[in-house]
Amino acid sequence: MLRPDAAPSARPRRDSRGPEYHFPMGAREDVLITAEELARLLDAGEPVTLLDIRWELSQPDGTAAYRRGHLPGAVYVSLDDELTDHSVTGRGRHPLPSGPDLQDAARRWGVRTGVPVVVYDDWNRAGSARAWWVLTAAGIPGVRILDGGLSAWRGELHTGTVTPERGDVTVAHPDLHAAARRTVGADGVASAEVLLDARAPERYRGEAEPVDPVAGHIPGALNVPSTRLLAEDGTWRSDPELTGLFDEHGVRAGTDVAVYCGSGVTAAVTIAALAAIGVDAALFPGSWSQWSADPNRPVARGM
Repeated sequence: MLRPDAAPSARPRRDSRGPEYHFPMGAREDVLITAEELARLLDAGEPVTLLDIRWELSQPDGTAAYRRGHLPGAVYVSLDDELTDHSVTGRGRHPLPSGPDLQDAARRWGVRTGVPVVVYDDWNRAGSARAWWVLTAAGIPGVRILDGGLSAWRGELHTGTVTPERGDVTVAHPDLHAAARRTVGADGVASAEVLLDARAPERYRGEAEPVDPVAGHIPGALNVPSTRLLAEDGTWRSDPELTGLFDEHGVRAGTDVAVYCGSGVTAAVTIAALAAIGVDAALFPGSWSQWSADPNRPVARGM
């Protein structure tokens, strides 16, 4: 059911870690939230900030889709304009935003201190994983991804645009390259015990490259497409399935692992999956778009 969105209420907000409500503790529960759990929180009137990050490689602007139908009270976030800093050169197609810019954007979205955040998308968890990575790297706690994305939601959808009350969240890290989540630069990827490439197999093998100037992959990288981490319904695979898949590629608890993709977006899906099973992985933010732009860097093709 679609209905016009109303302005969000200005009811008092309670600390999400206080006695009235807290997120369950555990790796998967700290990363993901089910549609059923989110519905229970909203039905109970719990304060939750909802962020809609519609983005696809072929259709980066999700504004129109958001306006046609979004979760009640959700605010649209532009991955290209607000989770990326295009003024940065030499760091690929989606350079990370600065901490101060992110703080200003997050306050525009209505993100408040002590209020949990749920991010969601409608395409392979790419947009929501990017938002989750950026916000948690900035030191904002209580951010979770809606498991299964928009298609998992069984409640009503609202139309139009939400303009929230301005938030007050503080970003703890001015530079997201040296923040609460690990990153690795182009000169450091070779030092990881395991380097994972999250792109589609044909891009990894160098058989097709729809975006970047050179086809192939970083020598030594292993291909684990981010879409393999999702079940047919778009939810993340179970913990045993994820553990087994990563174990096949030499990734276990304590492994020093780094992940890249085309431009640092879908790699966040892989990092979220690893975090769900208790593995802390580093992101190469510039990814293949940065690596392939340098003619002096080696390129591998095939398996």
